[in-house]
Amino acid sequence: MPTETDDRYDTPRRFRAPDSEWEPFADATRAVHPDGRSPRAQVLREFIRWYMRRPGAKLPVRPPAGPWSTPAGD
Repeated sequence: MPTETDDRYDTPRRFRAPDSEWEPFADATRAVHPDGRSPRAQVLREFIRWYMRRPGAKLPVRPPAGPWSTPAGD
């Protein structure tokens, strides 16, 4: 569900995540959202809206299992 924040650049935020999670997360989000400026940011925004129980918000769509589904080091 597009919102007004999808049409403009948001204030950059820092988000800490290990590379072993962040990089595969990018691949997983691209599997569901191949277009757009940042599929990771889009998915995080969707999750945040759902988490705060905003009207009409839904959990982001998850990709099918892929290489990102196996924890690093396995």
